[in-house]
Amino acid sequence: MNGNIAVRLENVSRAFGKTAAVNGISLDIAKGEIVSLVGHSGCGKSTLLRIISGVEPVDSGRVFLDGCEVDGQHFVEPEARGVGFVFQDYALFPHLSVRDNILFGLKHRLKVEAVTAAENIIRRIGIEHLADRFPHTLSGGEQQRVALARALAPEPAVILMDEPFSNLDQGLRDKVRTDTLSLLRSLSATAIMVTHDPQEALSVGDRVVLMRSGEIVQAGNPYDLHDRPENAYAAEFFCAFNKVSGQWHDGKFKTVLGSFAVASGAKETGAETLYIRPRDIIVSLESGDLPARIGERVFYGDTEQLVLFVDGLETPLKATVSERLPDGTEKIRISVRPERLSVF
Repeated sequence: MNGNIAVRLENVSRAFGKTAAVNGISLDIAKGEIVSLVGHSGCGKSTLLRIISGVEPVDSGRVFLDGCEVDGQHFVEPEARGVGFVFQDYALFPHLSVRDNILFGLKHRLKVEAVTAAENIIRRIGIEHLADRFPHTLSGGEQQRVALARALAPEPAVILMDEPFSNLDQGLRDKVRTDTLSLLRSLSATAIMVTHDPQEALSVGDRVVLMRSGEIVQAGNPYDLHDRPENAYAAEFFCAFNKVSGQWHDGKFKTVLGSFAVASGAKETGAETLYIRPRDIIVSLESGDLPARIGERVFYGDTEQLVLFVDGLETPLKATVSERLPDGTEKIRISVRPERLSVF
């Protein structure tokens, strides 16, 4: 096995009754890589995390950590796997101080070594001022940092994080997530994070793994999944597309909006659907390929979403623009950027 592989899953499956939570997944995760597991509720991402940790055994397949088999033909107990786990609710012991919560994960070490390791991670994460406090006196962001410190203190080979930021308010969530990623990267830690949030998955992961019904739909770097989706499900998971029907003709995809040379998506197989991102509709007061009428405007601060009616389309288009049109504007012209169009 490649010595740079921290986690290897070989055709891993796990079912609960007749429901396949994880179905034949194979995946390699490199040392120092941060991977986002993303998908809707029930897709199997948390089950996969539990399989890696050893909390959930596989029905078939094999799991390797740092080249050693930990499940399949040979099972290694969770506490012997060298894996750190950060739970959604942080799972801190309410009767222990922050320092003692961190020391709890080091109880197998000599006391002097444990105290040194705990103080090092407390200092590294910057929670010295919290060390003697108890969990119920901490904010959500502070609890998350303590949970991370407890997971990192034993210097695990892999950190597993299950929706670690979902309980935080938006502004705090962004800051804690940025701080956490900075720390993980500074430690060259291998981390796998489960999330249901498409934007969080794209912003966190060196690689993003999109799951559906216990299987991997697409895996790649964030730009691959956002800009080059391999199927309609992957496309719509990361963006709310405009969908326009059409047909292939002489190597181009012909719609009422025009004919386009589309590189990604389906081959020339007759009637299909063109997928257009709202940001890829160019709006102008004077120039453009087609006339359109604004039916609604929704202001989001930095951007504005326009609902556009175009002759020949039963469903209106949605366009996202960064420059505000004059108040009262109704008639405009539009064009479509051809670079990132897909057909499925």
